[in-house]
Amino acid sequence: MNQPQFDAIEIETSPNPGHAVIWLHGLGADANDFVPLVPELGLKNHPPIRFVFPNAPVQPVTINGGMPMRAWYDILNADLVRREDEQGILDSERLIQALIKRENDRGIPTEKIVLAGFSQGCAMTLHTGTRFGQKLAGLVGLSGYLPLADLFAAQRHSANQDTPIFMAHGTQDPVVTLDRAQASCELLQKLGYQVTFKTYTMPHSVCLPEISDIADFLRKVLL
Repeated sequence: MNQPQFDAIEIETSPNPGHAVIWLHGLGADANDFVPLVPELGLKNHPPIRFVFPNAPVQPVTINGGMPMRAWYDILNADLVRREDEQGILDSERLIQALIKRENDRGIPTEKIVLAGFSQGCAMTLHTGTRFGQKLAGLVGLSGYLPLADLFAAQRHSANQDTPIFMAHGTQDPVVTLDRAQASCELLQKLGYQVTFKTYTMPHSVCLPEISDIADFLRKVLL
């Protein structure tokens, strides 16, 4: 089997990081999308963190007329869940698992790694993190949902049953509707996950109060 090729931007808050955050962008964006967020989090004076912003593969996206763009998986319907690209999700899950292993190989244990993501990146964070066989420090899911929900109860792994999850969503989001995110949160909570769910008056985006809440969460689970 070929080794995965890592296409990512990395930022270290200080030399010799002992913690990592792997941050997954949304559909049609790229690794640069959340790079400006790092200084906004205000973590420079805390123990060093490596932020890893990987690029999703370029592939045709059905809902966008088959136009090629960076995507963790194909989107087949506007409702996101009626028909899902299971194989694409599984392929990206393997890529994210390999990114975690790369941090392990560079000296950062899994329990000091946070998975984070926006929109489709949120979906991959929740999917991968809850199925991963080693305990992570935390999961951050922004403006997204849990994909393959019907398979979740059978496929989840006990390693991250108690891992803290922070979910955030805009009350005016037209892309991933608030009720879609709330349904994902309720499913996670029903199965015993520790989910903090916050809403903000915004569309499919990120806002300053949310960034402050993300920073608080990262300090709690990493530092």
